[in-house]
Amino acid sequence: MEKGKVAFHTLGCKVNQYETNGMIQKFIQAGYAIVPFTEIADIYIINTCTVTNMSDRKTRQYFRRAKKINPTAIIVAVGCYAQVKKEKLQEIPEIDLILGTNEKSNIVVYVEQYLNQKSKNKVISDVMQEREFSDFGNVTYTENARATIKIQDGCDRFCTYCIIPYARGRIRSRKQENVIEEIQELTKKGIKEVVITGIHIASYGKDWNEKDALIELLEKINTIKGIERIRLGSLEPTLITEEWVKRLKKLEKICDHFHLSMQSGCDETLKRMNRRYTVENMLQSIEILRNEFPEVALTTDIIVGFPGETEEEFQKTYEILQKIKFYKIHVFPYSKREGTKAAQMEGQIPEEIKQERSKILIQLSNQEEEKFLKKYIGKKVKVLWEEKIKGEIKGHTTNYMVVKQKNEKLKNEIEEVLISSIENLELISDM
Repeated sequence: MEKGKVAFHTLGCKVNQYETNGMIQKFIQAGYAIVPFTEIADIYIINTCTVTNMSDRKTRQYFRRAKKINPTAIIVAVGCYAQVKKEKLQEIPEIDLILGTNEKSNIVVYVEQYLNQKSKNKVISDVMQEREFSDFGNVTYTENARATIKIQDGCDRFCTYCIIPYARGRIRSRKQENVIEEIQELTKKGIKEVVITGIHIASYGKDWNEKDALIELLEKINTIKGIERIRLGSLEPTLITEEWVKRLKKLEKICDHFHLSMQSGCDETLKRMNRRYTVENMLQSIEILRNEFPEVALTTDIIVGFPGETEEEFQKTYEILQKIKFYKIHVFPYSKREGTKAAQMEGQIPEEIKQERSKILIQLSNQEEEKFLKKYIGKKVKVLWEEKIKGEIKGHTTNYMVVKQKNEKLKNEIEEVLISSIENLELISDM
């Protein structure tokens, strides 16, 4: 017998999406039906993000939206925003239950306890005291042709602008055998590509004092039959050495797309951010990757308007980005986060200057992306078809270019196609 209808909305990163999939799976196993967030449900669960002020704002909007869809529904806030802003969330009348980041794996228990008590409640453990990885077990629920695999949680870097260590706690790595078992289970569903993710995957195994744990895990995943692509989440230059990349290159299933979280192209700014590397370190990492992966697509994150960022410092970032020629640049205006060192720094930048600098870098990103894509017109590429939309099918190459074709037959299949043109920064294949 169906216990009730549950709807989810996820904000933020791939780790959040993985954890939402895990929560959905647990509710299905407990006898609940999952419905779209736009439909009437008995329980609405918002998996929150707090990385920027915009994330906070969006999160609050979804509480109100859920209550508007069904005024009698139970509204649950779970995750990072709930972890660090629990007092503020208690003031929001729409919310019935507040759960922290470590409560996700037992969410069904907490929701059913609430259903029995019917009183506003919060359950938030001290995530900074956690030393063991909170494992969902095998998360095989996915709506996509690719599956995200969480291998690590927490971060020990404490960048001056970032609230995430306080929301996620210290680094905790998942046992290799559990990662392997989950991926083996996913192959039974026909999954061909896995995305290896975490809050700071470069730290994988550091809590066990095993410096080669990540590359060893990737080598084991590479041997799993049925998996044809392994994609990595965000990396730092401290991880990318010639020895490490040579081992990576030997893995024929590794995708030649790497996201390097640069944040600034100015050493003075990086120092204030507490990023622990220099622009030269980043350039060396990029050279190593491009030497080993000729078709590599490199993407990055850049924060503009960090406290104290002068026009000269911003210009240094712009010029180094012109030199590097990233495939894509994800641009974020600095967002002041209460509880971080950067929030107390002098030289806070006015919003209009942040927006102006954002526009300049977004324009540069679009130009570089178009140049990168144009190289593939008239060439053949291999695409994993993932999504059908209005008579078209869409997918990604190994180096993460989007390809579209008028075809509805090939979802979750890898096919070699000829690229004929570009449209809205996407590659078009006629055959």
